[in-house]
Order: sequence, then C-alpha cells, then structure tokens
Amino acid sequence: MKKSLIALAFGTLGLGLSEFVMMGILPDVAHDLGITIPEAGHLISAYALGVCAGAPLLVLLARTRPLKQILLVLVSIFIVGNLFVSLSPNYWTMMAMRFISGLPHGAFFGVGSIVAERLAAEGKKSEAVAIMISGMTVANLLAVPLGTYISHVLSWRATFFSAACWGLIVFWFIWRWVPYVAALPDNGFKGQFRFLKNLAPWLLIFATMFGNGGFFCLYSYITPLLTQVSGFPAGEMTVIMVLVGLGMCVGNILGGRLSDIYTPGRVAAVTQGVMCLTLVLIFFCAANPWISVLLMCVGTTCLFAVSAPQQLLLIQNAKGGEMLGAASVQIAFNLGNALGAYCGGLPIEAGYSYEYAALPGAASAFAGFLLLSYFSRRFERRHFRTACIPA
Repeated sequence: MKKSLIALAFGTLGLGLSEFVMMGILPDVAHDLGITIPEAGHLISAYALGVCAGAPLLVLLARTRPLKQILLVLVSIFIVGNLFVSLSPNYWTMMAMRFISGLPHGAFFGVGSIVAERLAAEGKKSEAVAIMISGMTVANLLAVPLGTYISHVLSWRATFFSAACWGLIVFWFIWRWVPYVAALPDNGFKGQFRFLKNLAPWLLIFATMFGNGGFFCLYSYITPLLTQVSGFPAGEMTVIMVLVGLGMCVGNILGGRLSDIYTPGRVAAVTQGVMCLTLVLIFFCAANPWISVLLMCVGTTCLFAVSAPQQLLLIQNAKGGEMLGAASVQIAFNLGNALGAYCGGLPIEAGYSYEYAALPGAASAFAGFLLLSYFSRRFERRHFRTACIPA
C-alpha cells in the first residue's frame, strides 16, 4: 500500500469524524445549547450544505493549481473550521462554523480520488479509491465512538478540538507522503461543467443524493432511536457505534473489490436495493434491540459499499471536468445527508416515534435504486458491449 494513499485515508478519517460524530453526540449538543434534538439535527444539515458549496468554489478558485497544493489548503480550512466549532458560544455561531468546516469535505474527496486513481496500478483503480475512502470508515469504526465517549466524559467541544488537532497530523502526512501531482488540464471555467450536459452524470448524482440520503433519514437520529425505541442504555452507544462503523469498513472493502470484478453501476444498484429493504425492516423491528443493531450495521455496510463505485463512475463520466465530477459524489452524498436529516425529522416533529424516520428513508433509497438500475442498463451495458467488439 502506497504511503500517499495512507495519507489520503488519514484525511478522510478526519472528515469522517467531523461529519459523523454529530450523530452520536446530538443529545449532548442539544442539551448544552438549549435546543431540541430536531433543531440540533440542523447542524448536520449545515455541514452538508458546506460540502455542497465547497466543491464549486474549488473549481472556481483552484482548478489550475497542483493537486497536492489544493489538498494542503483544504486541510487547513478543516483545521480552522473544527477549531471554531469547538469554541462556538451559541447555536447560530455553531451553525455557521459547521458550514465552514464542511467546505473542504467534497473538494478533498474530489481531488483525493483523482490522485488515488492516478497512483493506482491498472485494474486497481476502484480499490485505490476505496483505500482513500477507508479513512472515513475507520473514523466510524474507531474515531466516532471515541469522539462520542469524549463528549460524554468531557464535552462535545473537546471532540471537535480533537478533530482540529488530527487535522494538523493530516497536514504533515500529506506534505511528506503525497508526491507532486500536476494540475488537471485547464478547460476553462465553463469547460469544467460541460459534462453536465449528458444524462449519465445526472443519473449518478441524483442516485447518490436519493439513495444515500435515504439512509440518513434514519441514521441522523440513531442515538435517540436506539436508546428510546430499542431500549439500549446511553452508555452502550459507544460500543454500538463501533459495530456500526465496522459495517462501513466491510461495505467499503466489498464495494471497491466487487466493482473491479463486476460493473460498478450494477454493484451500486444492488446495494441500494438492499438498503431500501433494510430501512423497511428497521421500521418494523426497531423495538427489538439486537435486530435493530444488526439491521443498522447492514445499512451502514450498504451506505459505504456504493461509495467507491459511485466515485469512480462520476470520474469516468466527467471528461474535461474530472475534479468537479469527483467532488459531485460528495456534493450529492451530503445534499442527501441534509435532506435526509430534515425529512427524517418531519415525522418526529409531528409526534411520531423515531422509527418512523425510516419510512421517508426507504422511499428515497428506492428512488436511488431505480436510477442506478437505469444507468447500469443504458450506459454500462452499452459500454461493455462496445468494449467487447473485436478490432
């Protein structure tokens, strides 16, 4: 495994901690700031909207810069954003700081996936991207539970301060281990967006938004769901978050390897279908603690099994605008995150129990399944047939 891929994985680990730890400490933040849990859920949406805004800004401001230099700037923004989140005196200040800390997220994934693809051996591109993404899965396996524990023992502010400190470590490793990678060819500002005239990238973008966002309808409220509906003590959430993170690790590895064997679109479509069924089962089985945890692990496995395939597919279908295309996966993922946190909160605000958040989630995941299935049949199979025609 190349050191450069490890450095990139360290970066996605920090991003995963910053993004996902909010799900585990939502009640702590709500209590400290004097707001409701659905209101605290808007802090998840603020981060996600920052992700959506950051990638187009990257194309506007830094598309002609060397890729390593862009990565170092993005890590610097990550450090500053999380530091000021930890110092936020009130809800609205924290909302703004969460937005800022989300700005480098999608851009880092976009640039990092291009670097990983360029450094990968032939036939190992999906696996290289999966290695980069693995940092986020390790974050959910280890860093997020640790951050949840720190929040319970010390303060949620200490959790975000720790994220800022990790950013300093990431900066050093990228500076030392990632080689110089030249800037992408400059096709002009408009040229970066030309690939969006085609149908294929839009199918992938909306499939990512609806499919992954469907699971975030429920996952945004995992702590109150498992404690108030499934009946787990709050002290056991750290262990549960480790199990949930393990599902993400397994899913990321499977998604990357299966995509190098089968077509990435087919792998992503089947995975989204399983995710839809999982959400339906959680709605009916949430009162059973062990079944609900098992299904939550299956759901997170699906959530990250589609990451590497979707990331690679958008790079392949974004000729001339690879940087924006690679970042578009994270734009769609986090826009789905924001919409999922909002839509999942609607039945809760209406007075229904937390398992009802799975219903809009299942409908959204089913939409992602349909879009990916259509993409695979129309674009991947045609491409495969063309590639198999003898010269």
